[in-house]
Amino acid sequence: MSTVLPAPATSDDARFVEVFRAAFGPEPASFAQFMALALYHPGCGYYRRGQQRVGFAPQADFYTASSTGTVFGELVAAAATRLLAPDLPETQTFVEIGAEPHTSVLTGVAHRFREVRTLRLGDELAPTGDSVVFSNELFDAQPFHRLVRRAGAWRERGVCIEGSGPAARLVEIELPELSPPVAAHRDRLPAAADEGYQLDLPLAAEALCARIAQPGWAGLFVAFDYGKPWATLAGDTPSGTARAYRQHRQERDLLASPGRQDLTCHICWDWLSSALIAAGWSEVRLESQESFLLHHAAAAAEHIARGAPPGPDPRRSRLQELLHPGLLGQRFQVLHARRRR
Repeated sequence: MSTVLPAPATSDDARFVEVFRAAFGPEPASFAQFMALALYHPGCGYYRRGQQRVGFAPQADFYTASSTGTVFGELVAAAATRLLAPDLPETQTFVEIGAEPHTSVLTGVAHRFREVRTLRLGDELAPTGDSVVFSNELFDAQPFHRLVRRAGAWRERGVCIEGSGPAARLVEIELPELSPPVAAHRDRLPAAADEGYQLDLPLAAEALCARIAQPGWAGLFVAFDYGKPWATLAGDTPSGTARAYRQHRQERDLLASPGRQDLTCHICWDWLSSALIAAGWSEVRLESQESFLLHHAAAAAEHIARGAPPGPDPRRSRLQELLHPGLLGQRFQVLHARRRR
């Protein structure tokens, strides 16, 4: 009788190592470059795979406000309508950027917008005309750079291949010098920090916000995400904010299972706010998700709560999850801004 052995657990990892080798050869890459491959490579990137990533199912990796069914979309539509006043939603195109495949926040939601557009991975990010541009956890999904304080200087972390053949694996190293994107923002780095302080720089999130905010359209910008002010990132998070998630568990090793786990860090709200202001946006405001939904969609929230039958109700439970400070209400924030013609 022969024994059928399982396929090596590292087969997917080995394929990714070859992708990495094809991209960089024997040279190290910045963590942001590694992350771009791990998340977006056409053949093995996390966001290119067909598996379920978002939701409450055990095989998913995380859940977001969009996982609460139509309740979130109803509140978003109501809040956007209120923030647009005195402009009418009938004059606006609702543009969702970064939605998961086959989904949209307004699916199944009655609304008054002129039309709804959903931009997914690979689509051109070019809003036009009068629009409401909405995103949910778009900016935290962008590559980021990792730094560490060593002997009074900032050193950038990178990734390289160690070993050869089947034993080859990815390891983290410190680069001999800062990569060009980080060097271009050297003046932002704290002049002093404790030895070993880790700093995760979400530069790509800032660049993406600047692209979206460029002239060519007017209306409302609304981004749901999680982040911190720069002072907190630079002084109060000594272990950094980089995280990996797989099947609803936070993973410690950011290099493990490349392409099969989500990689993320807190975005810098100050940088995104400045990008909006530089592009001519006004009324720029950051609120907790709880505060945003209660300030701008209170009537819709009350309708959902009062319209539910007595006793346990899925829609009331989803509303509570979105608003409760111990659940999603304080974990996420909302950056919104206006640009008028």
